[in-house]
Amino acid sequence: MARPKRHLGQHFLFDPRILARIADATGAGPGDTVLEIGPGRGPLTAALLARAGRVVAIERDADLVPALRERFPALEVVAGDALAEDWHARAGIAGPESAARWVVTGNIPYNITSPLLDKALQPPRPRVVVFLVQREVADRLAAAPGSAEYGALTVGVQVVATVEKLFAVPAGAFRPPPKVDSAVVRLVPRPDPLVRDAEAAAFRRFVVGLFGFRRKQLGRALREQTGRPAAWCVAVLERTGLAPAARCETLSPAAFVALFRACVDAPEDEGVAS
Repeated sequence: MARPKRHLGQHFLFDPRILARIADATGAGPGDTVLEIGPGRGPLTAALLARAGRVVAIERDADLVPALRERFPALEVVAGDALAEDWHARAGIAGPESAARWVVTGNIPYNITSPLLDKALQPPRPRVVVFLVQREVADRLAAAPGSAEYGALTVGVQVVATVEKLFAVPAGAFRPPPKVDSAVVRLVPRPDPLVRDAEAAAFRRFVVGLFGFRRKQLGRALREQTGRPAAWCVAVLERTGLAPAARCETLSPAAFVALFRACVDAPEDEGVAS
């Protein structure tokens, strides 16, 4: 049996009750295609195959691939790096209609959680994403404005999906046990995302930039982020109904979107007396 590889961030979940709960959380049925990221030795894969009509698994560890193919003849195993693979092509997703029957799940490596989340939420988005992540990350994903966990990752995900932190998973449920506790999160993409796909990259940079000044008042943070005069920033904030003395960590995802678009649309002379 292949031993877990530290450089791949491998921690194999073995508790059958937890595995069944993760598979159930996907809601996968006979008409669905499930894309599993990092099947490892296949314990979650077995639960998924019992529920879904088709399961495609991407495994980076070449030592695990032969055993997966031997154990699960119906499984479509892709030997490769999940970050480099085309998930839509592997799952046969050609557009929004086929994406409605597509689910993404996995016990993902904690050192590449953010890029995997980003990839999972690229359009056309799956019906649901269920990931086992570090508990701290789960708290950040599900955080509410004003909380200590609320940040750029929260906003970036919540503008395109609703987030549920389903349940915690103790370190002892893994072999070898990680140094942190984990949690299962379910992301359900919004039918009408708050951010358009064409503006997503610029919006992400805007939000990350503002959270770089999270200890400063919003008027000052916006001035440093945009390089605009104070009067321009105050006028933009007033137009969006936001107080210059507020802090960015108190803004809802929708408020961030409104502020971003106000900044994009504001003329050069915004706030300058005529």
